Amino acid sequence: MHENEISEAIIGAAIEVHRQLGPGLLESVYEQALCHELHLRSLSFHRQQSVPIDYKGVKLATDLRLDLVVEGHVIVEIKAKDQLSPVDKPQLLTYLRLSGLHLGLIINFHSAALKSGIVRVVNNLTEPLRLSASLR
Repeated sequence: MHENEISEAIIGAAIEVHRQLGPGLLESVYEQALCHELHLRSLSFHRQQSVPIDYKGVKLATDLRLDLVVEGHVIVEIKAKDQLSPVDKPQLLTYLRLSGLHLGLIINFHSAALKSGIVRVVNNLTEPLRLSASLR
């Protein structure tokens, strides 16, 4: 499954969680609910995945913690706040770079309409090759 397909499935799961719970709860509640929804959709994930940080050849004592990594390819940062801060997107881009992954989603469950609370962040993502209509 390519990152784009995985992100579509994650967004569908997040929309279902938001539809059921609505805005206003804690991030930890949305994380648990989203994990359950991903499980129901047979998507593999790791919660609070630890990523070691290498600085000039030295492993730092503090690891990076990723909210979710889905199917081993897409980082999901879960938020539950009035609005995203200017640092949220660059922070996820740094997470992508340090983890070696290429696609991340920030999902802010506090948005009235979840669609407006989803931000896609890309780090050197290559699009899958698609066959032209004449070759299908």
